Amino acid sequence: GGPPKMLEGQLANLRSSDAVIVDIVGANGKLARTLPDGSRIPMRIGDTMELNDHRAIVAGICQVQRTFQSQPVIYTTFSRATVFAPRERKLMSFVLVKAKPGQDLHALCQRIRETTGLAAYTREEFKALTVRYYMKYTGIPINFGTTVILGFIVGVAIAGQTFYNFTLDNIRYFGTLKAMGASDFMLLRMILLQAATVGAIGYGLGVGTASALGLLTGSTELSFRLPWQLLFFSAVAVMLICAGSAALSMWKVIRLEPAIVFKN
Repeated sequence: GGPPKMLEGQLANLRSSDAVIVDIVGANGKLARTLPDGSRIPMRIGDTMELNDHRAIVAGICQVQRTFQSQPVIYTTFSRATVFAPRERKLMSFVLVKAKPGQDLHALCQRIRETTGLAAYTREEFKALTVRYYMKYTGIPINFGTTVILGFIVGVAIAGQTFYNFTLDNIRYFGTLKAMGASDFMLLRMILLQAATVGAIGYGLGVGTASALGLLTGSTELSFRLPWQLLFFSAVAVMLICAGSAALSMWKVIRLEPAIVFKN
């Protein structure tokens, strides 16, 4: 259960008295010392801090995977952690087990369950268990789902109104094209091409802005992920919004009479 990557110091330094290892983001952020003039000095090896009225000495700086939480990560020995943390009935939430090379992980988990009577999970099972917990017992799915649905509805409403107004403003030109022999199918393709062009430009700007924000938050403790699945479903949503918006304009063009060109 040690740090995945040491930047300064060694893991063996935890054998020293009151030694802890802190992550680089926490050392540069919330654990940094504030001077009287307001400037901040990052925490480094040899610095001391208090954890629940107990002294802790920084013996190393590490780099950890970023999470959706913004709390610093501190590593120390189990016996020392029980001194730093308040006493509770159950001091451990889980035990990390490293399997031997070539070991069947599912069979190993089954043996642990049969021997100890406790739950045992593989890496993927533990990740799925965590996701199910957040999806079932927290408000994250409802909050994100509501935001996505409202964004979709607002996008359809605004884009649909924009395209519809565009059609009304240029209705005489569509009538002229019809009078010159343009078919309804040709006019519909023109509207769809315009909708697809606007959607592609908007999608590119949105993805570019999101990627830029991800780069800007790269040095913070918050996690930022932009998987291809998110890009794909976002593109599908944008295309649906554009198609729905174009459909409102199509209905006006289909019912258009070429004689409108000759009206005052």
